[in-house]
Amino acid sequence: MGKAPKKRNLADKVRKTKTSAEIKNNPFEVKINRKKFDVLGRKSKHDVGLPGVSRSKAISKRKETLLKEYKQKNKSSKFIDRRFGEYDTKMAPEDKILQRFTMERQRVHEKKDVYNLNEEEELTHYGQSLAEMEKFNDIVNSDDESEEKGLLSAELTASHFGGGGGLLRKKTSGEQQEEQEGAQRAKTRQELIEELIQKSKQEKRERQVQREEAQELTEKLDQEWKNIQALMVKKMPKAERADKPEEKPKRDEYDMMVRELGFEMKAQPSEKMKTPEELAKEEREKLQKLEADRLRRMMGDEVGDGAQSQIHLSADDLNDGFILDKHDKKTLAYQDGKWNLGEEEAEEDEGEDEEEGEGDSGEEQELDTEEEDEVEEEEEGSDEEDGHSDLDSEQESENEEDKDASAKLKKTLTKEEMRAQQEAAKSELPYTFAAPESYSDLKNMLRGHTSDNQRLIVARTQKSNHPSLAVGNKLKLQKLFGFLLEYIGELAVRSPPELTTIDKLIEVYALCQMFPEAACKSMQSILGDAAHSMEEATEAKGHAAFPTLDMLIYLKVTALLFPTSDFRHPVTTPALLFISQALTKCPVRSLRDLTSGLVLCCLAVEYISFSKRFLPELINFLAGTLHLAVQDKASVVPPFRTSGKYSDLLVLSSSESCRSWSKKSLPLSATQKTERELMCLSTCLDLVKRCCLLYKDFPSFAHIFQPIRTLLSKHLSTQMLPEPLQKLNSEILESISSAPATHSALVFDKKKPIPLKLLTPKIVEVLDYGKKRGSTREEREEQRLKHKYKKEFKGALREIRKDSRFLAREKLNEVMNRDAERKRKVKELMGSLATQEGEWKALKRKKKK
Repeated sequence: MGKAPKKRNLADKVRKTKTSAEIKNNPFEVKINRKKFDVLGRKSKHDVGLPGVSRSKAISKRKETLLKEYKQKNKSSKFIDRRFGEYDTKMAPEDKILQRFTMERQRVHEKKDVYNLNEEEELTHYGQSLAEMEKFNDIVNSDDESEEKGLLSAELTASHFGGGGGLLRKKTSGEQQEEQEGAQRAKTRQELIEELIQKSKQEKRERQVQREEAQELTEKLDQEWKNIQALMVKKMPKAERADKPEEKPKRDEYDMMVRELGFEMKAQPSEKMKTPEELAKEEREKLQKLEADRLRRMMGDEVGDGAQSQIHLSADDLNDGFILDKHDKKTLAYQDGKWNLGEEEAEEDEGEDEEEGEGDSGEEQELDTEEEDEVEEEEEGSDEEDGHSDLDSEQESENEEDKDASAKLKKTLTKEEMRAQQEAAKSELPYTFAAPESYSDLKNMLRGHTSDNQRLIVARTQKSNHPSLAVGNKLKLQKLFGFLLEYIGELAVRSPPELTTIDKLIEVYALCQMFPEAACKSMQSILGDAAHSMEEATEAKGHAAFPTLDMLIYLKVTALLFPTSDFRHPVTTPALLFISQALTKCPVRSLRDLTSGLVLCCLAVEYISFSKRFLPELINFLAGTLHLAVQDKASVVPPFRTSGKYSDLLVLSSSESCRSWSKKSLPLSATQKTERELMCLSTCLDLVKRCCLLYKDFPSFAHIFQPIRTLLSKHLSTQMLPEPLQKLNSEILESISSAPATHSALVFDKKKPIPLKLLTPKIVEVLDYGKKRGSTREEREEQRLKHKYKKEFKGALREIRKDSRFLAREKLNEVMNRDAERKRKVKELMGSLATQEGEWKALKRKKKK
C-alpha cells in the first residue's frame, strides 16, 4: 500500500479555470524577486514571477513527454520483418528466396549432424580400428569372477524367467532336427555370446570345487598338526625351572614414559568465584559454628566425638523417641570381700559435683558408656573362645581389683581435664558479637581486653553483622565506624596514650571501604569541630594552641583511609587546610608545641607526596624552626618572632654532649632537653631534604629555598652539630645548589628591534562593478564558458530531480489505483459470497421447517 498523493493537482485544476489577469492580480500567486541593489538604466525581465503558472506548465509538459515515454517503456505496437533481404532493394526476389532456402537447409543440417561423425575419418584405439573391433558388453559384478563372468546363460535365463519348463521337458524330433540344422549353419553373434557365458559358468564351477577341496585338505592338515605338536614340545622339570630364574624383558623408554604419564596429576576444575555476599555468609556460619563449639566446651560437653559419633539402633527399637540415658543394670564387683556397686559411687560423685555444672555429668555418662563398651568387648571375646573361658575365669577375678582402681584414677584425671577445658573455653573470646548500639556498649565490649583481642573483637563484629546478612546491619556498621573513631580519640587522650591499641584498630579501613559516604561524613564532622574550635580560640585570644595527640592521629587516619592525590576531596582537602591553618596561626612556645608542629609538617609532606602540591605554610614553618637554632636571626614570617622568650628554643649550649648523639626514637615522657632539641632539629632537616626532592622540578625551586640555603650556609654553625646533622646539612645545600636555572632574569634589550619592511599597496580602480579585470580575452572567454557550464549543469540536475519526483508520483498513483481496484473486486466477491451464504442459510431454514 502506498502513501496518498499530495493534493497539488487540485490547485492546478483551479488555476486552469482562472484567467491570466486573475492570476496576476492575485497577490498569493505572485512572487517578487528582490534585488541586492538597483542599477539605473537596467531593465530586468524577472522582477515578478508566477510559480504556480510555471509549475502547471512544467507538469503538463512532462505529462505530454515523460509520462508517455514511461507508459510506452518495454512495449512495442508494430511488427518487424527480420527475414533475410527483406529491406534490401538491390536483391531480386528469386535471389532472396534461394538464399533463404539455402540458409534453412544449413540450419536443419547443422541440427541433425551435431553428434554424427565424419565417414571419411577412421577412429582407432591402440592402433586398431573401432569398426573392426568386436563389441562385448561385459559387465563384471564381482572381484571373484573372471573377465568373462557376469553374463547369464540361455538355459539359466530360460529356467528362471521362462517358467522353468524348457529344461525339464523332453525334446521332440522336430527340435532335435532344428538343433542339427543350427549346428550345420553359421552361428550368430548372440549364440556365440551365449556359448561364451556357458563356458565361463563351467570354469567357475570347477574353480569352486577346487577351492572347497583345498579348504578341506587344509583343515585336515591343521587337525593332524595339533595332534603331533603336543609330542614335539619339550617340558622342563620343576627343579630346573626353579634354578633358572625367568629373565624379564627390559622395558623400553617409551613404555616407561607412558607409565609415568599415567601417574601424573591431572588438572582438576577449580571452584567458581564466590560473591562477597556468599563469602560473608560462609564467614558468619564458620564463626557461629566455632561459638557453638566454645559454648559446648564451657558446658562440659564433648565437641569432636559428639558431632561425628553415630547412634546405634537395635533391631528391637520401636523408634518411638524413648532414649535410655543410663543402663539400669548394676555392675557387680568385689572389693575387700564386699560388694562394690559402681552406680552408688557415681551418684556420690554427682552429689559432690552438682555445683560445677552439667559438664561433669556428661563426662560421667561418657565414662559409663566406655566401661559398658569394655564389658561388651570382654563378653564378645569370651564368646569367640571355644571352651577355655572357664579356665581363664580365675585370672579375670584376680585382675578385677586392678581394673577398678585404674578406672577410678582415669575418672579423676578426666574430671580435672574437663575442668581445665571449661576454664579455657570461658577465657576464650566469643566468636560472634552483636553490633553495639551506643558508644558505651562498644567500650564495655572492648574493656579489659588486650590490643590483639580488641582487633579480633572488631573484626568478628564486622563479619557477624555483614550488610548482606540482614537488613539493619548496614546502619549498625555505619554507627560502629563512628564509635571506633571516638574510641581511638579516647585512647590517644589517655595518659599514657595506648598507641599500640590504636595501631591495631585500623580495622576501620574495611568499614571505610564498605561505607565511604558514612566514613566521609564522620571525618568531616571531626575536622569541622576542630577547625571551629581553632577559629573561636583565635578570635578570643588572638592565637590558638597546636592540635593535641588525638587530632594528630585523626589526621594520620585520614591520610590512610582517603586518597590524598586528588585535586579536590571532601575529606583530605579540609584536613590539609586545617594543617595549613595550624602551621600559620599556632605560635611555638615550647618544645612540645614545636614537636606538634613538626608532626603536622610530616603529615603535610605525606599528603602532598603524590600530587607534589606546593604548600608555602610548610616551607615557612621549616624555615622558622631553623631560625630557632640560630642566634643572629634575619626576618622571620609569623608565627615565629625574631626576638623574645621562645626565639632560642633550639640553640645548643654545649658541643660536647652533642658529639655523642645518635638518632633514635624517644619516648613521650623523655626529659633530656638536649636530646629533644637535637631530635627536633634532625626531623626539621630531614623534612627540608624531602621537600627539596619534591619541589626540585619547580621553576622557582631556587627562589623558594633561597632563605633556607642562606640560613644553613651562613648563620647555622655546623661545628656544634653532631656528625649525622652535619651530613644532612651538606646534602641539603648540595641539592639546592645543584638545581639548574630554568629561567633568566628580565632585562631591557640593548638594541631596538628592527621593524619589518612596509610595502606600498597597489591601488587598482574598479569602475565597472561585477566585471573582472586584469586578464586576457581567452581567459575571460574560458571563465565565461565555465560559468555557463556550471549554470547549465545545475539546471539539468534540477530538472532531473523534478522528473524523478514526477515519475515517483505517477508510480504511486498507479499503485493506489491498483489497490483501489483490488479492494473493489474483493468487496464485490465478498458481497457475492455473502449473498450466496444468505441464500443457502435461507434454504436451510426452509428445509428445517
